[in-house]
Amino acid sequence: MEKAKISAIQLFILMVLYELGSALLVPLAIGAKQDAWFAILLGMLGSFILFLVYHKLYTYYPNLLPTEYMQKILGRVMGTVLACVYVLYFMYDASRVLRDFGEMLLAFAYPGTPLFIANALLILVIIYTVRKGIEVIARSGELLFIFMYVLAISGFILIVTSGLIDIENLQPTLEKGLLNPLKVAFSETLYFPFTEAIVFTMILPYLNDSKRAKVTMLCATGLSGINLAITMLINVSVLGVNLTERSVFPLLTTVESIQVADFLERLDVFFMVSMIIGIFIKITVLFYAATIGTANLFKVSSPSRLSYPLGVIILFLSITIASNVQEHLHEGLHVVKTILHIPLFIVVPFILLLLAVVKNRNKQESKNI
Repeated sequence: MEKAKISAIQLFILMVLYELGSALLVPLAIGAKQDAWFAILLGMLGSFILFLVYHKLYTYYPNLLPTEYMQKILGRVMGTVLACVYVLYFMYDASRVLRDFGEMLLAFAYPGTPLFIANALLILVIIYTVRKGIEVIARSGELLFIFMYVLAISGFILIVTSGLIDIENLQPTLEKGLLNPLKVAFSETLYFPFTEAIVFTMILPYLNDSKRAKVTMLCATGLSGINLAITMLINVSVLGVNLTERSVFPLLTTVESIQVADFLERLDVFFMVSMIIGIFIKITVLFYAATIGTANLFKVSSPSRLSYPLGVIILFLSITIASNVQEHLHEGLHVVKTILHIPLFIVVPFILLLLAVVKNRNKQESKNI
């Protein structure tokens, strides 16, 4: 484990940028139609319960990485196997987000560029960042956070002043009742993007004030959830439900619609820069977690040595996980949830917490005796 510390505000910033990440890119929760914003907020509220589970595990083992305390809870063999599964998941998720970046870049500005080249350029920068350690990642997040929110606020003002918003596109609210948004929330937005932040359990041991971990995690998730809900409100109010549903990158379509006084238009660069910031942080955090997890499992003294081989694996995974963008999006929004998200985000953490409570209670009783 790297000898480094980050502050609560740095953790907050990293979590916000991570959860926005690639979620801004896709038509999130559009299965709830004009109530997509509500489904996002419901998913955010549901994720609070799971974050409390992750935090409780952290309080039992504040100085250990999850790859370490899994072995303490389950035993060396089972704990190591489970830790390997999570490390592989972090690498797989990083490759999916890298594929999101490549597809966006090719669709936006470089349609003739090979996907491999686009992805390789970003992964090289991320490898360099990961080699510098968590403190550099956290400081980079602070700078990028300010820049991203300046762009976001400017974009929001331009959308409002250009007269693109049509409130009627958001009506009727809860047309089919509460059941549909609930279904979308607990089958989609709960997992993507909110509880994907389980990766931050690998970073919590670096926090310089463990008492602020819970509040920081919940506040970061709350802010990112509100931001995503506002984004979908804007997308649906500008484009309508049908166009938002059909669009691969609805926020890009919304930004392309901006036209103020026949002067300010074609502001696609707002979208592009914001997406690159979010995706860069998300891949970097996932990649860093995979690197320190692998180093911990295989007793590698310097995690930075693993950055190049793991980076190459993530790069090639990003190219091979799907044959086209439609297959990639379908796999991410529908298939991965059942196979990976439900077991890794819900089932396993609850089992680990239950076993940790029993073990610590027995240990406490033994001390009292």
